[in-house]
Amino acid sequence: MRIGELSERTGTPRRLLRYYEEQGLILPGRSPNGYRDYDDATVDRVLQIRGLLDAGLPTRIIKQILPCLDKPRAIHFPDATPEMIATLEHERDRMTGRIDCLTRNRDAIAEYLDEVLRQPPTRRRAEETGGRGGRPEASGEPDMARRAGRSARQ
Repeated sequence: MRIGELSERTGTPRRLLRYYEEQGLILPGRSPNGYRDYDDATVDRVLQIRGLLDAGLPTRIIKQILPCLDKPRAIHFPDATPEMIATLEHERDRMTGRIDCLTRNRDAIAEYLDEVLRQPPTRRRAEETGGRGGRPEASGEPDMARRAGRSARQ
């Protein structure tokens, strides 16, 4: 597949795909006319790279650990320096902290949704509109400000 299709399938801008190639994270073939040619496995690889970047890993570390993420998982790491191991341990611990935080937030949202969905629909509508039967507002302040403006003009 060409770079445009890979971009569409992964949601990754073409410029980033070229950057991943520069960094040695993906290795496209070349068609006879010189266009980049990616195989289907590259889709998974790009998604994996994006996930690792989103987790905070730098591309230099990603490049070193990508071979370990291939299937079968034959882990052979002759160039693992103490600095790299420390970096990976730090990133793993940081990810664990983020996962814990996301889990707490997800659980809080789930509890809120459970409570809201347990209420009868008419009560939910009344709470959404602040009991005024009008449009939903975050608080009564805008409505009070409108009333205050009206009474000042009268």
